[in-house]
Amino acid sequence: MSDLAAALAGVLDAAPAPKPAPGDRLAAVLALLVGADEPDVVFTERAAMLSRHAGEMSFPGGLRDPDDADLRATALRETAEELGIEVAAGAVLGALPPVHTYVSGILVTPFVAALPELPVLTVSEAEIARVIRVRLRELAAVEEQRVVREANGMTWRGWWYVSANTTVWGATGFMLHALLELVRKEAPWAVT
Repeated sequence: MSDLAAALAGVLDAAPAPKPAPGDRLAAVLALLVGADEPDVVFTERAAMLSRHAGEMSFPGGLRDPDDADLRATALRETAEELGIEVAAGAVLGALPPVHTYVSGILVTPFVAALPELPVLTVSEAEIARVIRVRLRELAAVEEQRVVREANGMTWRGWWYVSANTTVWGATGFMLHALLELVRKEAPWAVT
């Protein structure tokens, strides 16, 4: 993992400063890469009773709090709240480009962190239905771009990842695609 972490740290944004459009809110998530030889990606399934994106797969994270020093602090705080783990700021390698969620008007900055192993979790049942890990290599192998035509005539194009345990798509699919593209370019051994 140290080779992968080093390769990604050199190309991820160390100090992202996304500019939200009027009316948009800022949020941050944390894509956790776990393991040394064949890293896994950690996903959370959002609880069914949540008002936004219920039941969808995501990375731990949420809206920026006024007390958060920056978006990295938001991602770390939200990960602690949702998974009950403290990820050291030094484990954060940097950020991917922000992704806009048009349905909810949120500009999300995805941070990437590398951990040798996943600590014992204390999951917030109010926010998280389940936590799963999927091999980075498996996600690269099942990546598929899809086009969805909606009843109103609109077309949505995005990235889908269907594995034995889950389906990832939407904003998280875009974030995962950006991560995989970097890995393919900077550390291809991690996905081949």
